[in-house]
Amino acid sequence: MSAILRVGIAGLGTVGCGVVTLLQENRDIIHRRSGTDIIVTAISARDKNKKRDIKISLDDIKWHDDPADMAADPDVDLVVEVIGGEDGAAKILVENALNHHKPVVTANKALLAHHGGMLAKLSDEKQSPLYYEAAIAGGIPIVKSLREGLAGNQIRSIAGILNGTCNYILSEMERTGASFEEVLTQAQALGYAEANPSFDVDGIDAAHKLSLLSALAFGVEPNFDAIEINGIREISAEDIQSAQTLGYKIRLLGQAEYKPDSKSSGTYKLHQKVSPVLVPKDHILAGVTGVLNAVYICGDYIGNYISVGAGAGQKATASAVVADIVDYACGATNRPVFSVPAKDLTRAKPAATEALNLRYYVRLNVLDRPGILADLSNILKNHNVSIETLIQLGRDPDQPVGIILTTH
Repeated sequence: MSAILRVGIAGLGTVGCGVVTLLQENRDIIHRRSGTDIIVTAISARDKNKKRDIKISLDDIKWHDDPADMAADPDVDLVVEVIGGEDGAAKILVENALNHHKPVVTANKALLAHHGGMLAKLSDEKQSPLYYEAAIAGGIPIVKSLREGLAGNQIRSIAGILNGTCNYILSEMERTGASFEEVLTQAQALGYAEANPSFDVDGIDAAHKLSLLSALAFGVEPNFDAIEINGIREISAEDIQSAQTLGYKIRLLGQAEYKPDSKSSGTYKLHQKVSPVLVPKDHILAGVTGVLNAVYICGDYIGNYISVGAGAGQKATASAVVADIVDYACGATNRPVFSVPAKDLTRAKPAATEALNLRYYVRLNVLDRPGILADLSNILKNHNVSIETLIQLGRDPDQPVGIILTTH
């Protein structure tokens, strides 16, 4: 590796500015750790004249109006893509850079969730490394953990709190008793949620990250379309209270499990789901609150392993981007994108939810009349559903009362 690594950054929003600032402020310590002087030599963003919170002058750095031009820039050794979006300029830039045999560092989970298989093949073909630590769980080094630290393990399952916005909303509803709408408004005021929060609260962001975790853990192509997704819009204050009554807390989890297919020898089925889950109060994931993320992994030799940390934000994401740049500077150039060579990635057969043996929580509002519980029990019995816990909340013959139950 040369004593100087010239970096081009495409996207100068929150994360891009964070990367520029981190490389500048910690330049000496990064140099000592990598043996390389890492400098920003090119930038591309929508508006060159926009005021940004960075301490270096953009006048001293080459500017590209079109980020795709950065791929062919002879003064750029490594491309950082923090534009965002699954297609468009981000996809064109990453493809062009790999085709020009330039390593790419990206924080773009949507791009990788939808095109990760193709980009992994291109990375292998062109021998151009593709790094993406910042695309999953922000500052938690989960890509490095799965690809390196747990490389000797057969991963059995993954469960993760993968979206800080949702985790903040649920834990604040739990703490204050407020409604979803009230806490969402608060989260938007604090900058934890976007003006249009759909990407977060509907589970899309968490599903993007889960598809990448599955690829890393199980050696499969990312397959976003195979993930069953349910967000948190329908979670009410009553659900939060009911869960606490039953001894649980509600968390939005991304879950993946890779199991042998009982109908076909030697093949596996992958179940991937993003949904609100009742987590026992004494489980470590129940204690993860606020905007933190957590990834809980079960491996055959490591047992249960958990990483907890900042899942988003300028500093955490910039830290992950720079960690990938340093990895390249230190010579980590031959690791497969998703743990195994792209040619060996499999297209996992999705496991249908109805084929799984799962427990469920149900909350009903009914009139407290004689025979209601018997009717409910008969309906569940006729559908071969067994009740584990049933609690009636209050008694009022003239008003609907709450019934909460969990199934076996």
